Amino acid sequence: MLKKYFKRMRSKDVCPARKPLNKITWSTIGAFTGIYMIALFSNSFSTQDSFFLLGSFGASAVLIYGAPDATFSQPRNLIGGHILSAIVSVFLVKTSSNLLSIELLCALSVALAVLVMHLTLTMHPPGGATALIYVIGSQQIQSLGWMYPLTPIAVGAFILLIVALIVNNMSNNSKRHYPIYWY
Repeated sequence: MLKKYFKRMRSKDVCPARKPLNKITWSTIGAFTGIYMIALFSNSFSTQDSFFLLGSFGASAVLIYGAPDATFSQPRNLIGGHILSAIVSVFLVKTSSNLLSIELLCALSVALAVLVMHLTLTMHPPGGATALIYVIGSQQIQSLGWMYPLTPIAVGAFILLIVALIVNNMSNNSKRHYPIYWY
């Protein structure tokens, strides 16, 4: 039984070929522009820290510019996944931080974010990081409370989306089209 289990972990296929240089170039331009725009926006509010520059936005940039045709990269997933995950984490911290350990809150925030994203068809893997960031975040992040899903989360996700709409459709390649669907 154990041998059969470990056999399932073997490769079933070969690694795909590298993407064409054209796609790599547009992905790089999009990721640079999206994160740069969030950084500029962030600096217009505070020069001391990059409040809007969250790790989960870096992961979103990889998806929406590097794999714009993936289900995880579509606008519904990008926006919904981040916002719903943020709502889950704020709810947990507001209702359970005095009752549960930080470890349990971390695990619950990510697990419940996955559950909510599945149920709403908004699966966006960086949403798990968005949920976790709030739970383990500094006092500055947690003091945002119910504003966290709106700012920095919704604002940052919408900046990434606007850049994705512009950059992903600039290519002459008719197959590089974004989005595949909106809703």
